[in-house]
Amino acid sequence: MDLSQGRPYLAIPGPSVMPEAVLRAMHRSAPNIYEGELVEMTYGLLPDLKWVAGTAHDVAIYIANGHATWEASLANVVAPGDKVLVPASGRFGYGWSDTALGLGVQTEVIDFGRQSPIDPARVAEALAADRDHAIKAVLAVHVDTSTSARSDIVALRRALDDVGHPALLMVDCIASLGCDRFEMDAWGVDVMIAASQKGLMVPPGLGFVFFNERAAAVRDRLTRVSRYWDWKPRTNPEYYYQLFCGTAPTHHLYGLRVALDMIRDEGLSHVWARHERLARAIWAAVDAWGQGGPLRLNIADPAHRSHAVTSLSIGAPHGTALRRWCQDDAGLTLGIGLGMETESDPGSDGFFRFGHMGHVNAQMILGLLATVQTGMVAQGIPHGPGGIEAAAKVIAGA
Repeated sequence: MDLSQGRPYLAIPGPSVMPEAVLRAMHRSAPNIYEGELVEMTYGLLPDLKWVAGTAHDVAIYIANGHATWEASLANVVAPGDKVLVPASGRFGYGWSDTALGLGVQTEVIDFGRQSPIDPARVAEALAADRDHAIKAVLAVHVDTSTSARSDIVALRRALDDVGHPALLMVDCIASLGCDRFEMDAWGVDVMIAASQKGLMVPPGLGFVFFNERAAAVRDRLTRVSRYWDWKPRTNPEYYYQLFCGTAPTHHLYGLRVALDMIRDEGLSHVWARHERLARAIWAAVDAWGQGGPLRLNIADPAHRSHAVTSLSIGAPHGTALRRWCQDDAGLTLGIGLGMETESDPGSDGFFRFGHMGHVNAQMILGLLATVQTGMVAQGIPHGPGGIEAAAKVIAGA
């Protein structure tokens, strides 16, 4: 029997659930884009964005998705013929690498597979071997949304420093900003990219590139930077329109103002702690179910797991069957097994993902887990007992 009527729940790892307050702020007529409240509000967004990122340096806002911020960041620090090092722990490391290739940049990829985070020691070895300092930047994904691997950025910074390599440390925080702890300046990150549709709880369409003085100096030495991607006029504008290289993304900015206010009101430390507690509840449920069936967390070590997205293996064809039952019969949409293809499972039918980022709370996660357990019952997928009870104990702090 189809019981999907009512409000659907999109539990994919981005776009995340949008708060009603954000949607209400966006539901308005277009404002004056030349002067007045929009201009004043936009300049007020910048300090709060930097606060969330943990930086006192600059941020450029683009009308763009996360993939575009890969290109925006690279366009300001590397030129055709330059070289970058890309330690990859999933599909998105390869995506950033491919963007660099499209700009005529040489890439050296270190593949850490799909079940492990970046190993800073191996990165240090590659940097130590680069005696001529041909590598201009290290491109690291903090949380790879495909595998849910979370890498240690502090250790990665230490690896660069220990070998005395001058490469910029560039970090993709699209899946982690506003979910997992990240502190740009304290962790020694030179460039960080993010987007609006995950922990920042705003619809897709805004991309952010944060950069420090080291990165700004590199940009100033380039002989040519794309007019659109150039971050310099966006952070030092003579006129408001230069912030966006044209018309402002008006309604996204109104939504972002409310989202940042919500993060301020909750407190960033509490935001991080909430995501961690809810993630641990999910892991506890999956561990219990896995005692009597094929369900497994993709990342074995909890210290290396994202608090915003969880990638799971359940075996083909169970992953697709479970997702479709949850969506069609219960109104819960789970994430596909992105980038997890194997020779025996070319469609990633044995994988799926939970998105638990941004505007989520205890009852939403418990509802997600109860629906997934019901889906396994409905589909005849073997699983151990006690999943919901295990999650409840974590959430209750028992």
